[in-house]
Amino acid sequence: MYLHLGQNEIVPYRRIIGIFDLDKCSTSRRTRDYLAAAQREGVVLDVSGDLPKSFVVCDHPYHDQIVYLSQLNSATLASRAERSHFQNNFE
Repeated sequence: MYLHLGQNEIVPYRRIIGIFDLDKCSTSRRTRDYLAAAQREGVVLDVSGDLPKSFVVCDHPYHDQIVYLSQLNSATLASRAERSHFQNNFE
């Protein structure tokens, strides 16, 4: 099962650690520090193609974590993930 993040990027559902609203979370110093550190480590992938609205943190086989910046809002991504998870469990 996969989650489409936008711009032809998909991630396996089992790898998702969290889905976050960029506007709400970027007010926190800890979040800004985390994203800055991830950027320095080269583990941020901008798949937004425009102004990102959310970020998705995933585990990765070659890095501790990878951060995807998405143009889709966090509510849309969370809804997709929940809907896919719900459908998969009852099919």
